[in-house]
Amino acid sequence: MAKKRNNTGIDPEYLKKQKEALVRRHRQVIYLNDSEMAAIRQYCDRFRVGTKAVLFREAIMEKVLSELDDNHPTLF
Repeated sequence: MAKKRNNTGIDPEYLKKQKEALVRRHRQVIYLNDSEMAAIRQYCDRFRVGTKAVLFREAIMEKVLSELDDNHPTLF
């Protein structure tokens, strides 16, 4: 005889709110010169990056978050 499992799971409303929080609503546009674009293309070809938006987003956020960690406010 198998035991009956009480599987409550995760609240669907919580999952819905989490998903809505991850939606990207704010568009940003950047301009690159020819040499910068050539470097980006070379990087994407070499490391098989399919979507440049992911590359830019990860690079920018990594820089921003590391700067915020390095420059956190102190008491004294």
